Amino acid sequence: MRNSFTGIARALALGLLVLSTWVHAAGTTAAAAKCPNRDPARPAVCASAYYILDRSDFTVLAARNARVAAPIASITKLMTSLVVLEAGLPMQEKIFIEREDVEGTAGTASRLAPGTRLSRADLLHLALMSSENRAAHALCRTFPGGLKECVRAMNHKAVALGMTTAHFTDPTGLSVGNVSSPEDLARLVWAAARNPTIREYSTDHFYAVRVNDEALEYRNTNPLVHDLDWNVTVQKTGYVSEAGPCLVMQALIDGRDVVIVLLHSSGPLNRIGDATAVRHWMQSTIGAAAR
Repeated sequence: MRNSFTGIARALALGLLVLSTWVHAAGTTAAAAKCPNRDPARPAVCASAYYILDRSDFTVLAARNARVAAPIASITKLMTSLVVLEAGLPMQEKIFIEREDVEGTAGTASRLAPGTRLSRADLLHLALMSSENRAAHALCRTFPGGLKECVRAMNHKAVALGMTTAHFTDPTGLSVGNVSSPEDLARLVWAAARNPTIREYSTDHFYAVRVNDEALEYRNTNPLVHDLDWNVTVQKTGYVSEAGPCLVMQALIDGRDVVIVLLHSSGPLNRIGDATAVRHWMQSTIGAAAR
């Protein structure tokens, strides 16, 4: 009976997510008129900063404030995941959620209570797919050398990737000290897209973990991974009040690998509407010109 109920709940949740995406997409044109400084030669997005890169030939298709550093919220978790995976730590090792993880993510909700015991792989999955803050904090806390060494590794990795505007102070993105420019975030997306684990976990639709003999189900924070109009290969959402709604992803659009970075999408449809506007613009403008 429980399995039947779980299946029904999952189907309903998926239906709601897809319906929400369709509603966002349908309203994109109307929303575009409300975005300031609309330029017909650029996508009609409301994000205060964005960067759109065609990885097929490394052409920058459009950008706004591309080299200005700004808070990046939970996009941070892509970098956290990179350094944890590159450290070669055993992914099936069990990790306890501790009081330190709660205190380090104060002010945010979580179903992972102190004492919860999950594998490193499970924590990574939840951090990337559902932006679970305690999971990300625990991953960094159990990094060789502890939290400080993990954050230091994140900053070293940023330098290695050529992210000259990036700086990290915590593994979750709750700190406004975690900043980067859209252009540098594109470099982070490239690196993340080369890692098969990050690709898989960040685009998974649903995932369940067992805690005290109870299945806790999580869903992706990005409804576009469910949308049949999209082929998303890696993604991460983010939000804190200082950063606004943020989104980075790599997607296949008309056969082209495109990196999309959106920071502070404050328009009426925020990051989902902005991403949809980018895809529509590419298909109607760039795609039409290529034909």
